[in-house]
Amino acid sequence: MSRPAVFLDRDGTIIVEKVYLSDPDGVEFIAGSVEAMRQLADAGFVVVIVTNQAGIARGKYGVEEYQAVARRVAERLEEGGVQVGGTYFCPHHPDVTGACDCRKPGTGMYRQAAAALALDFDQSWFVGDKLSDVGAAEALGGCGILVRTGYGAELEGEAPSHIPVVDDLATAVRHIIDRAGR
Repeated sequence: MSRPAVFLDRDGTIIVEKVYLSDPDGVEFIAGSVEAMRQLADAGFVVVIVTNQAGIARGKYGVEEYQAVARRVAERLEEGGVQVGGTYFCPHHPDVTGACDCRKPGTGMYRQAAAALALDFDQSWFVGDKLSDVGAAEALGGCGILVRTGYGAELEGEAPSHIPVVDDLATAVRHIIDRAGR
């Protein structure tokens, strides 16, 4: 049986955008994001984090530093009562490593999560602060939402008319729960 998910970008959506974040001490959650993620889980959605980490390909930090930051995020979410179904990252950048299928808006990370967690794309949501975060909804089904946190405020004018643009993750979650009737 497949389940609905909400695929969330990490930097600029869940935590404050900090270019090439490699130090766990730099993890700072956007106000309301932990509670919003808990509401998603309570409403029956599988919460999945998907994040491009081009800093690895560019040599700004290594996989170990990424994993240390990811552990800090996971610890803080667990402290906040948030159950995350999985976290997936792309360490590539096309200018450095060439093309890959995992870098958003590519669908590799989403397909990996769907296979591991029995997820239904048509019932799922894709939320982030960049159009590449919500672009997978076009390819896979489901709905995208652009948040104004991170880079979203700069990009909202470029969002297709069918992509809602909201202030933050908390507002996106209210939208998702209302539309899903949960």
